[in-house]
Amino acid sequence: MTGSRVLALGHHQPSRILTNDDLAAMVDTSDEWIRSRVGIRTRHIAGPDETVDEMAAAAAAKALAGSGLPAGDIDLVLVATCTAVDRSPNVAARVAARLGLTSPAVMDLNVVCAGFTHALATADHAVRAGAASKALVIGAERFTDMADWTDRSTCVLLGDGAGAAVVVASEEPEIGPVLWGSMPEMGRAVRIEGSPGRFSQEGQAVYRWATTHLPPIARQLCERSGVRPEELAAVVPHQANLRIIEPLARRIGAVNAVIARDIVDSGNTSAASIPLALSKMVERGEIHPGGAVLLFGFGGNLSYAGQIIRCP
Repeated sequence: MTGSRVLALGHHQPSRILTNDDLAAMVDTSDEWIRSRVGIRTRHIAGPDETVDEMAAAAAAKALAGSGLPAGDIDLVLVATCTAVDRSPNVAARVAARLGLTSPAVMDLNVVCAGFTHALATADHAVRAGAASKALVIGAERFTDMADWTDRSTCVLLGDGAGAAVVVASEEPEIGPVLWGSMPEMGRAVRIEGSPGRFSQEGQAVYRWATTHLPPIARQLCERSGVRPEELAAVVPHQANLRIIEPLARRIGAVNAVIARDIVDSGNTSAASIPLALSKMVERGEIHPGGAVLLFGFGGNLSYAGQIIRCP
């Protein structure tokens, strides 16, 4: 085998929905203010007993069911999260236990909102190197645990959920080369600091970085993958803000692509946002099998990572 591919996807969201009108009763905001600035209409909120690993396992179980693989075949579990409460057992180990996996390697990765694309690249590298043959790659967050519910500029953004992908070895590589990096000198523009951690950011600085620095990087990613922007079937960026997502896709030149806009219904779910959005798009039949899909994560540190995959 010379590469890897995404075989199946799955997602999970809590049943409780928090609307903009609900938030307006909690903090000085309004439905119009939120929609005009970030594009969000609703977000899903985990209940007291809905843990990160429970949501991750639910998304992974759905992906596994779609893959047709027995759980015992999985030999690597990677979970991208920045909201795990405990240091050990890590979330990946807890997911493996919930699913009855039999001795996989288990690792958590914390690259905040760029976590899933970092984890997907890591799985691809492991499969290519022969260190794994069948992997679960998961993004899962209880991001609302990090919310400062008195700060109207940030609490309106956050949501909870999980998305997962089954990655397997492939004769033809269907996960393209990753392009990743960071701007650590600006790392404090997005922060989850203290105990308990609270999410905060320099919104204007992040917006300028995302809308000016990231489009050339995404175009470079297309060049590295040998896919022209107009050939993209879909663009699935981190669901940070509709005012970032739409200009990013436009400046890439993805004129024929379906653009993920799951932020409207789910809010910013950090590392879960890309697999959550992608799984829903595939489930709804919005991307044809084999179509070229640009995944592009960005956020804390300020980190970014992206790759082009073929839609399962």
